[in-house]
Amino acid sequence: MRLYSALLARQSGLRANVVRSLPLMLACCFIQPALAAYTLPDVIDTALQNNPVVGIANAQKEAAEAAVTTAGTYANPQVEAVMGPSRYRTPGGQGGDRNWNVGLSQPLDFPGVRNAKIAVAEFGSKSAEAGAELMRIELRFRVKYAFYDVLQRQSVLKLVEGDRNLLQQIRERVKLRVEVGESPKYELIKADTEALAAERDYQAALVRITEGKAYLRGLLGSSVPVEYDIEGQLPMGYSLPTLDSLRDQVTQSPQLSQVRANTETADAKLKLEQRLRNPGVTLKASVEQDPDLTQMRFGLAIPLPLWDQRQGPIAAAAADVRQSQAILSDRELGLRRDMEAAYQRYTIAQQQLAAFENGLLSQAESVLKVAEAAYRFGERGILEYMDAQRTFRAVRKDYLAARFDYVSSMLEIERLLGTELLEVKP
Repeated sequence: MRLYSALLARQSGLRANVVRSLPLMLACCFIQPALAAYTLPDVIDTALQNNPVVGIANAQKEAAEAAVTTAGTYANPQVEAVMGPSRYRTPGGQGGDRNWNVGLSQPLDFPGVRNAKIAVAEFGSKSAEAGAELMRIELRFRVKYAFYDVLQRQSVLKLVEGDRNLLQQIRERVKLRVEVGESPKYELIKADTEALAAERDYQAALVRITEGKAYLRGLLGSSVPVEYDIEGQLPMGYSLPTLDSLRDQVTQSPQLSQVRANTETADAKLKLEQRLRNPGVTLKASVEQDPDLTQMRFGLAIPLPLWDQRQGPIAAAAADVRQSQAILSDRELGLRRDMEAAYQRYTIAQQQLAAFENGLLSQAESVLKVAEAAYRFGERGILEYMDAQRTFRAVRKDYLAARFDYVSSMLEIERLLGTELLEVKP
């Protein structure tokens, strides 16, 4: 009996433990794992490590550096060996003896030609390095823009989600008033329409977030999971220097640095083509062994620019120099134009933000509260209240759009100048 009682007590204890742990087990089954969250420094580092554009830029830079090595390499010497039978023209000579000849030739460029070749390769390497830096700047801009765009779309989602919930509550109140006969039926129809429109905006906002995250993930590479979150906020605490200060920074833009390097490369190619009229000499040495005579010869060969004076290649290289100089001037004018246009967008967005924050948002909210109070007390109909609600939503959406325009205009100036205006904080 005591053993039986002990078994029953143990069984009851096990059952109690199972009952107590059942909620925890069920919760563990239904709790979804948290999504990986990325900050702005995380996504920038991931993109610089995994985006194929960086690999392309590095490969181009390595190829340009290899061209410098090639330009500084001396040409290989050439060895020539010939042999054959000897025949005597004098009477009594015996034939059949063999003769042989060994020659060595070494082509050498003149110092001016060699230095010009190295200069062309070095300026090409400088251009490739500037191009790689330009690709990294462009990638950083695209990543930062896509990151802030997702944040912007998430803010819009929060806004439309709140509007959807509010309009659903309004619809329920209107439905109740229609059922008790306090309001006409068309007010319920109007409330249904507004609620459906809010639901449509909410679903569209969800799709836009998915689209923005997919684009951002395309910049980061396959190492980022399909489902992920981002953490951060728009950098609203920053402001730009004066327009005159930014104009002075245009000449230091990496875009102009690359074009200048291309111009220097074209100048070096022109000098090389001019000096290739007489590129160098070929040193020669040979030993010739006849049956009864040994001859040693030393000499050099110099090409004479009589017929081909490289007029065509020189003219083409000169045209390339003029073209590169014109591209440099055009690119500098374009940078100044684009920078000033972006600065004007920044100024407009700044003014819009000031207008929203200094009264427009509060005014729209006050109008909505007055319309809501008037509707509750029966002084206004549902149409006036819905119009006020719609106006308030439009003002808040415009405010979010102005915030993003403010940030995107600064990002555009960052890209044009190649400087870090919006500090990336970990």
